[in-house]
Amino acid sequence: MLSGALIAGLGGAVVGAAGGGTTAWAMASSEAAQVDDGDAVDLNRSHPFYGTGHQGGISTEPQRHTVFMTFRLADTASAKSLQTLLARWSAAAAVMQQGKPVGTVQPDNEVAPPTDTGEAFGLSPASLTVTIGLGPALFDGRFGLAARKPAAFSDLPTLNGDTLDPKFTGGELSVQACADDPQVCYHAVRNLARLGRSTVTPFWAVLGFGRTSAGPGQQTPRNLLGFKDGTRNVDTDEQYSKFVWVTGGDQPWMEGGTYQVVRKIRILLETWDTDRVGNQQRIIGRHKQEGSPLSGRSEKDTPDFAAKDTTGEPVINPLSHVALAAHENNDGVLIKRRGYNYTDGLDPNGQLNAGLLFISYQNDPQNFVRLQNRLGGHDLLNEYIRHVGSAIFAVPPAPEQGHYVAQALFG
Repeated sequence: MLSGALIAGLGGAVVGAAGGGTTAWAMASSEAAQVDDGDAVDLNRSHPFYGTGHQGGISTEPQRHTVFMTFRLADTASAKSLQTLLARWSAAAAVMQQGKPVGTVQPDNEVAPPTDTGEAFGLSPASLTVTIGLGPALFDGRFGLAARKPAAFSDLPTLNGDTLDPKFTGGELSVQACADDPQVCYHAVRNLARLGRSTVTPFWAVLGFGRTSAGPGQQTPRNLLGFKDGTRNVDTDEQYSKFVWVTGGDQPWMEGGTYQVVRKIRILLETWDTDRVGNQQRIIGRHKQEGSPLSGRSEKDTPDFAAKDTTGEPVINPLSHVALAAHENNDGVLIKRRGYNYTDGLDPNGQLNAGLLFISYQNDPQNFVRLQNRLGGHDLLNEYIRHVGSAIFAVPPAPEQGHYVAQALFG
């Protein structure tokens, strides 16, 4: 049982954390309320699957939850069964994005299994998007697709900072389901896995929460480090055209598509949580609460990497995460970051097993490779993170009504 003195001490600590009094607490509460009001969720909102030019879940305003799953094809899979699977997945995704079941939840015949698992029955669409990707292994010759592999597309090389677990690496197909209701996400991926049961088996999956990027009108969210994430992200049509969408590539079936890189990054939270805030800010290159660069006062201020402090040292450490990742220091290159926080509970040592499900989209995978090699080799943050999972997928454009994802790949 907690003693009265200890309880009183904890209460004092809470007051101190709020800034030393009720005024600071009220200000913090007011700020939180404003964030919620400015980032409201409409669970009735829906997104079309067909005819959008690009698949949803990329430039779509980031939803609050995701389930990401990779799949392996059965040894008996053929080009025809792969086409059938993609057609079934496309049709199912289109229905689920409108908040409808993919089949009968309660068949009239009591000995017949349901054709929809039912856990999302009666729920709203919750802005669900389903994004389908194709892994490099599909072009190894089994399905007659080798000649249609884009020149830019291959397995990621070993990158600086990799400590990959084979259980979370690679995959032949990917499904990213994002929604503002986690049950809607799970229902979507579960039913696509069920529809593909004779053709694919699930390989690895991550359940993500708390998006780490923002769209128009959304507040910049925070990652599990406690810092705002996604401040300087791709957000204009010009940037999407230049850095995200494939145009004029060597394979017409990828015109309007993009490449999806997925990294499962564990954060050593117990170690991070014991570090002093000044060092945390030096590592990231931003102030923790406001999110402003160390050279500025507000989140949207452009970092001044030439600024010096009174001792003549750079205000923003050149090896900070912000400095190494900035497009100004990477030949102007941007990638679209669309990640989520994740947790896998506890590891065998009783430590928090959680981190960042990093997802990025780019029209040239080498842009990610160059950026990650720079970060993995020098980033001050590397002491606190481990890259444990990795995969890359080609994401074709959205199909038109009556067609399916990647149909043009098969001629």
